[in-house]
Amino acid sequence: MAKHFILVINCGSSSVKFALFQIIEQQHTQLSFGNAESLNQAEAKITINALGQTKQHCCKLNSSDTKPHALAINFILTLLENHFDISKHLIGIGHRVVHGGQLFNESVIITQQVIEQIKACIPLAPLHNPANILGINTLAKRFSNLPQVAVFDTAFHQTMPKTAFTYALPHQLCQKLGIRRYGFHGTSHRYITSQAAKQLEKQIDQASFVIAHLGNGASVCAVANGKSLDTSMGMTPLEGLVMGTRSGDIDPGIFSYLLANNHRPEAIDLMLNKKSGLLGISGESNDMRKICQLANEGKVEAQLALDVFCFRLAKYISAMLVSLKSIDALIFTGGIGENSSQVREKTVNHLSLLGFEINTNLNRNIDSTKTQNNPAINTAQSRAILVIPTNEELMIVNDTIELI
Repeated sequence: MAKHFILVINCGSSSVKFALFQIIEQQHTQLSFGNAESLNQAEAKITINALGQTKQHCCKLNSSDTKPHALAINFILTLLENHFDISKHLIGIGHRVVHGGQLFNESVIITQQVIEQIKACIPLAPLHNPANILGINTLAKRFSNLPQVAVFDTAFHQTMPKTAFTYALPHQLCQKLGIRRYGFHGTSHRYITSQAAKQLEKQIDQASFVIAHLGNGASVCAVANGKSLDTSMGMTPLEGLVMGTRSGDIDPGIFSYLLANNHRPEAIDLMLNKKSGLLGISGESNDMRKICQLANEGKVEAQLALDVFCFRLAKYISAMLVSLKSIDALIFTGGIGENSSQVREKTVNHLSLLGFEINTNLNRNIDSTKTQNNPAINTAQSRAILVIPTNEELMIVNDTIELI
């Protein structure tokens, strides 16, 4: 039986995540995954898990080289080649691309025209889209004859109606500069939509969900008939929920107030993206596990961070219901959503008026890695509440196979 591999690449601003899948008929098996970190420093740390064994490597980066992503990717390819002979068996490469603007509403085979269109979206994602392009070009040089696929974080949300994506700013300005809500985590929300429909034995085009993707970045999405109708992130991933280091929603007047008090624009931007959220409130950590630990130990600021996170999350879940005519389930996913029973419980306790009630025993004892048979954590009287692990890499693999 022929052996086929699909490589998944996710280039961040200073990192490269990767995964290698083996495709046999309809079965997709993850053979390897890993991460290259600290690409903005003199030495990258590259962790690779191959066939269940994890090893860490160091890749020295030339300070004069403006393309550390390319060096890291080639290092990763060498590691994978040593384990799996990918040059012989690789049939396609799927890339996560952060911003497709209004140009893409689905995944596409990458052509030179597509690359130019991704470049056109750089002003909307100046840290991520250039890294995505570097990843695409690096793989094209190494595997010139292999098809590559772009899977856009924003594509799933292109079905939002104007009432959901329009900002109350001068219309001509918004049209000229592309100012609107785009939304992110679309690949995850799309994957969870398909999995939830299977769990509830419903057709996707007859199901409605509110999905809470909670990690260091977090967003909520209202989905009906397989389409995104509203989401909490906006033109950038800064809008919406309280996140690990991002502020989420704030009064826009705070920006001008800080300017008037001698804060530079770039310093304000850095603060809102890197020094706010859970880290900003607690003063200690952006890791929800640490926040919960500190709160349980009586740290007042950590408790406040946890409370604000859950309160804001419950508000946004409630707001998502405005876009739906019915709801089949509230779904938690992402690192926090799948693993923090405390966050789920505190959030759902704010939603009793909407008919949600958590089963404390199920919630505290659920294993998110084994939810295929019973992902529910609600009481018998409650609307459905599910915990479903996300798998963006698998979604990228599926799109890549379909397109090639």
